[in-house]
Amino acid sequence: MQAAERTLIALENKFWQSMVDEDTDTALSMLDEPALMVSAQGAIQFDHAQYREMAEKGNMVIKSFELSDMNVMFPNDDTAVLTYRVRQAMAERGEDESEAVEQLMADSSVWTRKDGEWRCVMHTETEVEDDDADDEED
Repeated sequence: MQAAERTLIALENKFWQSMVDEDTDTALSMLDEPALMVSAQGAIQFDHAQYREMAEKGNMVIKSFELSDMNVMFPNDDTAVLTYRVRQAMAERGEDESEAVEQLMADSSVWTRKDGEWRCVMHTETEVEDDDADDEED
């Protein structure tokens, strides 16, 4: 694995950890402005103030995560596309992790390098079937 790939994977993990830690400032330091997100709620474009509102006042929070099957592609020197699976535990704000609901998602992020710094400009997430859950039921 190349150094640039390791850097982007580390940044993606750092972003996810900032959500678990509810550290909005760290997340904002990694987001481009504006940025885009596509999820089950639809497609949105947001600036830093809107992200802060979502992160600090949204109903659901990420309690834990595990990234796997990471792929990194560089369409050019200043753009990186990451795809991966994430097992995430989410709970309503104020509840502890024992109340969390686990989801398996297929995610992607697009990062661009501006003035030497990588910034996330777009993120997508799609819920996928959990093959492991099926194995546990058998």
